[in-house]
Amino acid sequence: MRVLTILLLLTYAYSNAQDVNELERRNGFKEIKLGMLIDSVKGAAFKKDLTERKEFPVKQYETKHTDYMTIGDVPVKSILVKAYKGIIYEIEVTTGHDPKVMRGLEKSYGKATYSLRTESYYWKAQTLSLVYKGHRKEVKLTYRSAPVIRMMYVDKGKQVEEVADDF
Repeated sequence: MRVLTILLLLTYAYSNAQDVNELERRNGFKEIKLGMLIDSVKGAAFKKDLTERKEFPVKQYETKHTDYMTIGDVPVKSILVKAYKGIIYEIEVTTGHDPKVMRGLEKSYGKATYSLRTESYYWKAQTLSLVYKGHRKEVKLTYRSAPVIRMMYVDKGKQVEEVADDF
């Protein structure tokens, strides 16, 4: 009985790991990949300057290119892309509220984890995360790149060291 339980747990863990590997392999939404240059996104138009996490200057872009505006037969309302020093670190895809989106995500990436604090579902891989947050009339999918966010903090550390060296 114990052996059977252990085998079932290992099988479940292995199948989830494979699904998260698929998220890692895709590394973004359609042809928009995390960590690539913003210039490579079709139809990307500058929207505004932002300050991420109250300290990092970033730029927000929007694209309405036809290649990105559907997920299967579900229409996409908007795609916002945030870039730090020209490198994409966040992709936010907004669709209408359609259960097919969640079913498709779970088929591709496995069962999602629910966060009570943020009231959202998420998948977390080694280098990126995907958050599914449903609202009354729309769904937001947010892809975030861990390496680029780490780079932001490393750059901040370098700036602090430069100031300290000036004393």
